[in-house]
Amino acid sequence: MRKGGKAAVVGGVFALMVGGAAYGVHDFVSAMSGDGGGGTGASVPKSGPPDRDEVAETTGKFFAAWEKGQATRAASYTDNAQDAGALLAAYGDEAHIGDVRITPGTATGTTVPFTVKATVTHAGKSAPLTYRSELTVVRGRTTGRALVDWEPSVVHPELRDGDTLVTGESAQPPVEAVGREGTVLTKEEYPSLGPILDTLREKYGEKAGGTPGVELVVRHADETAADTPLLTLAKGRPGKLRTTLSAGVQAAAEKAVKRFAESSVVAVKPSTGEVLAVANHRRDGFNAAFQGRVAPGSTMKIITAAMLIDNGVTTMNGPAPCPPTATWQSQTFKNLTGLRPNEGATLAHSFLHSCNTAFVKLVDEEPLTDASLTREAQERFGIGRDDWKTGIVSFDGSVPASGGPDRAANALGQGQVQMNPLNMASVTATAVTGAFRQPYLVSPELDGRRLARAEGLSASTAAQLKQMMRLTATQGTAAEAMAGLGGDIGAKTGSAEVDGNDTADSWFTGFRNDVAAAAMAQQGGRGGDAAGPIVAAVLRADS
Repeated sequence: MRKGGKAAVVGGVFALMVGGAAYGVHDFVSAMSGDGGGGTGASVPKSGPPDRDEVAETTGKFFAAWEKGQATRAASYTDNAQDAGALLAAYGDEAHIGDVRITPGTATGTTVPFTVKATVTHAGKSAPLTYRSELTVVRGRTTGRALVDWEPSVVHPELRDGDTLVTGESAQPPVEAVGREGTVLTKEEYPSLGPILDTLREKYGEKAGGTPGVELVVRHADETAADTPLLTLAKGRPGKLRTTLSAGVQAAAEKAVKRFAESSVVAVKPSTGEVLAVANHRRDGFNAAFQGRVAPGSTMKIITAAMLIDNGVTTMNGPAPCPPTATWQSQTFKNLTGLRPNEGATLAHSFLHSCNTAFVKLVDEEPLTDASLTREAQERFGIGRDDWKTGIVSFDGSVPASGGPDRAANALGQGQVQMNPLNMASVTATAVTGAFRQPYLVSPELDGRRLARAEGLSASTAAQLKQMMRLTATQGTAAEAMAGLGGDIGAKTGSAEVDGNDTADSWFTGFRNDVAAAAMAQQGGRGGDAAGPIVAAVLRADS
């Protein structure tokens, strides 16, 4: 809704100071209202909860005045006449709600449910409005009058302190977000996109064309919060907002994450950086796919392997022994249960079997320092520089320079490293092409934003990473999850131990031709157990 007009403020304190004594609203209403309970100075105020007759009488008078649009009179039957009066006045003046008919339900003690049927009329447009709410009748602390216990939700259940109801032209025209193929993307068909589509509408609505509609909305006290639409009187002409999303890949992502609790996935197009899908299946509704900040486990070994190659420590076919344990700065690291030690292992062998100890031993080699992994992540993969502009809020990953045990832990995707599926899908895309292309949901041409840049990988390093990921997908820890996928495929598994959790977070990232995807399932176990099937399902989808 466009800002402006009167604002009915809900909340606050109303008191009248008389002769040095402070009287609450209960007392003031009792003294000033001509409707019941006045008595003489000698009368004794009633006490205890209002009885059934008092509840019926108070609610009856309150509803009758509300129906007639008599805001001040209706407010006089509440225990906060000032705030009630302001909101009830706005109900007619700003929200343009009339023809009000209120039907009370069966009271439960002093609480009365009720149904409101009314008509909203504005700018020659009308629409019926129906909703349910409830109120509670209390006794004035000193007057003893039966009064409506005032809460903004009495007027409408969506209202909270400071909120108002307003009817008018919507703040932004309606926006139809469309995928790369022209398919309209809706939150009904793609539930994970709900918060993302709302954000895109708010951010790019004016740039997408279209004309605004007429809506009844809740305008929140928090000015940073978007209006909550309650009723559309007239639909606007939608503007078209083209996104990079693929309807087919998004549908596969939505279906895949539903199989595992607290899971998220992102798919990108390595040749361009376009985001093809983003999906979350979480109780909290958080967009962890873009904004998560958790340890990525052994998927981090893609960056670590690149660091080892770029610094001349070893090569894909060079030595990377895999002993049973490795100690770094007094901390002992072990491998996953079942992995056989191999003192003659190559980097490719230790990578495809996800040998932790091989990587721990190699991070001690010259010329590596505490900052080497950080530089590799930032300069080659574009990770951890806080400069991505995807079109919505996102976290760019973090690989801080760490000393002590965390230097080794970081190399394994533990320690202080933080990532999300968006970051790891991008890491895979960089490994596949050798070039860092910042992921994005909306073309930068729409708003002139500048995408992040990074140096990328040498052709030799990229070729070795891609081949090691191919081996992992066909012969290593990712083989079971990637089974049956055709084309050029590669992958890396990961599991991240989180303090306080009995089960590790499951991580998996992979590619198939020109699609790269990464997923996590918090407390999902090993990488191939939960995140692997999610990524494989997304990679099977047509792009």
